[in-house]
Amino acid sequence: MNKNRLEAFSDGVLAIIITIMVLEFKIPEGSHYEDLQPLIPKFLSYVLSFIYVGIYWNNHHHMMHTVKQVNGKILWANLHLLFWLSLIPFATAWNGENNFAPIPMMLYGIILLMNGVAYFVLQQLILKHDGKDSLLSKALGKDFKGKSSPILYTIAILFANFYPIVSGGIYILVALMWLIPDSRIERIFNENQ
Repeated sequence: MNKNRLEAFSDGVLAIIITIMVLEFKIPEGSHYEDLQPLIPKFLSYVLSFIYVGIYWNNHHHMMHTVKQVNGKILWANLHLLFWLSLIPFATAWNGENNFAPIPMMLYGIILLMNGVAYFVLQQLILKHDGKDSLLSKALGKDFKGKSSPILYTIAILFANFYPIVSGGIYILVALMWLIPDSRIERIFNENQ
């Protein structure tokens, strides 16, 4: 099957996810700077979630660039990833509304962990479909970031009940880790052109 529909559908879902997150902002009653103050936790939560959705969009785009065709398993794995990504707006809103309280922070971490697991499953099915000598296989190498992220999310989830600020720091750390440009796929793709 051609991958174009999968990419177009995924892009559309991710755009809707971002739109839903921004719609959580309610216009303040007044017109002064202090009227914006209650929105600060919501804004911070939104920024982090926007970055995460952007990271997934970017990595998904690069990964799909290496794929020539998809099968039914890959389509379902992609839907599985989109399901977990679609829960980010809920966790974002709950966190922002409750000033990063322990249970919302824990749920946020669980959703981030499940996003990582779903992405890993999709990646593994693509590797299985395309083989050990595929562009994606060459580009991933040891995949330090992919292997360390679930461990860090799990640690953050465990800290959330007692030290939600530590959890937030870990979520930011993982996002920063993925924000550092990773040119592996681009480099391998360009070498094979």
